[in-house]
Amino acid sequence: MVFVMLAEVMIFVPSVARYRMDYLLARLERAQIASLAVLASDSLIEEPLEAELLANAGVFNVVLRRDELRELVLSSPIPAPIHATHDLRDPGPWVLIRDAARVLMDRENRVVRVIGDPVREAGLLIEVTIETGPLRREMLEFGARVLALSAIIAVMTATLLFIAVRYLILTPIGRVVRHMTAYAEAPEDATRVIAPTARIRELRAAEDALATLQTQLTGALRQKERLAQLGGAVAKVSHDLRNILSTASLLADRMETSNDPAVARAAPKLVGSISRAVNLCEATLAFGKAQEPPPRLQRLALAPLVADVVENERLALPEDSTVEFLLDTPAQLTVRADPEQLFRVLSNLVRNARQAIEATGAPGTIEIGAGEDDAAWWIRVGDTGPGLPDKAREHLFTAFSGGARKGGIGLGLAISAELVRGHGGTLELWRTDADGTEFLIRLPKSLAATSPETALAKRGGSG
Repeated sequence: MVFVMLAEVMIFVPSVARYRMDYLLARLERAQIASLAVLASDSLIEEPLEAELLANAGVFNVVLRRDELRELVLSSPIPAPIHATHDLRDPGPWVLIRDAARVLMDRENRVVRVIGDPVREAGLLIEVTIETGPLRREMLEFGARVLALSAIIAVMTATLLFIAVRYLILTPIGRVVRHMTAYAEAPEDATRVIAPTARIRELRAAEDALATLQTQLTGALRQKERLAQLGGAVAKVSHDLRNILSTASLLADRMETSNDPAVARAAPKLVGSISRAVNLCEATLAFGKAQEPPPRLQRLALAPLVADVVENERLALPEDSTVEFLLDTPAQLTVRADPEQLFRVLSNLVRNARQAIEATGAPGTIEIGAGEDDAAWWIRVGDTGPGLPDKAREHLFTAFSGGARKGGIGLGLAISAELVRGHGGTLELWRTDADGTEFLIRLPKSLAATSPETALAKRGGSG
């Protein structure tokens, strides 16, 4: 209503100015008709008739201007001196608005002179004197009518706008709010995801964004619920498996005393594998507490650890396998790391490389190189496989989202990245294309570059 009234004010001011001009022109036209009647009678009219003509015209006197001559045609006593003169022959809009405002603001009844030519090109210029009191009353009545009509229009417009806004905006927004409230009560329920129906573009975009958000959140909550259930099951299996492997470890210890040379050579590897399996079970139980245990850092030679990883991976190769291993690890290179966790990281990377090459059915090579610089030790694991697909690159180190092969669950790289971060280092995809894939592990040498947990482990570890 306020906006409509403001618009009406912009219309009201020029309307009142126009009304004043029409009022004065009407008086000039009547005065012109009266003067023509007087001229037609050779200026011989009686005083009562003259007074009646002036009263009908609403003026005090009438002066005709023709050929620079002024002729008083009709006259009567003027009650007051002439206050101002207004020329209506070619007034500008701002002049009309200014004069109309002065009339409305001046409450005194003044006498003014008005000059104009109501009948264009008639050769006559009319000059009359009138009072401003009647003009002001007429203008006030006209303004009251305009304001009343404006108020009615404002109320009707505001009502229609209210109905339109309520139907087109408030109702859809209320629907969105109700959906959000209902969804908040049970975000796991996919049936509570909003179905976009708004016809207004902006609201439809908001509903689409909300539907996408709710769908993603519902999926994430379901995945977390399944992961929680899976974690409980894995914890139970790991607990029982640890007991079984402990028994197997005792048997493997006895095998070391066997007189069979082949058994004696295989026994240490079997004991090492069983020990790692037991440690993995214990780590799985610790992972059920929402985090990997901090690494137990110590100085270790990298080459034997890499060789052990490759030897274990060779056991998984078929006899006719064409996968080759190239090791470029300096024999004297030592790093500061948790041997069990670093073994798991390298084993995951090498296993992924082997599976990628085997999936192609063609010969391939897995290369493991290592070195150091002033800031860190680095380990590079590369293969000549087909490279990673685009989908795998987007969530490469996200659990259950970054599987690089068909049937993979994307957990190995996520665990590996977490283990390396626990050392204060980084695991990154260095290269992937049609010629193969390379991962780079960087382990910092500086104590300040590691995480607080790693630093604590360093202080208490054997290294």
